[in-house]
Amino acid sequence: MNWDTIKGNWKQATGKVKEQWGKLTDDDLTVIEGRRDQLVGRIQERYGVAKDEAERQVKSWEDQH
Repeated sequence: MNWDTIKGNWKQATGKVKEQWGKLTDDDLTVIEGRRDQLVGRIQERYGVAKDEAERQVKSWEDQH
């Protein structure tokens, strides 16, 4: 699934995002609002990973959905 589709269906995608990254809060998901860069940043913060690792995780998740 491409990111435009995910962004357009963000409310529905939040459940899948929470399954993948359980440390993200509802407030995080509200702030992200379907913006990929915001998702990457929040993953970095919550999981303490480097930006390239967060990018890799998001890319992998995108490819699965």
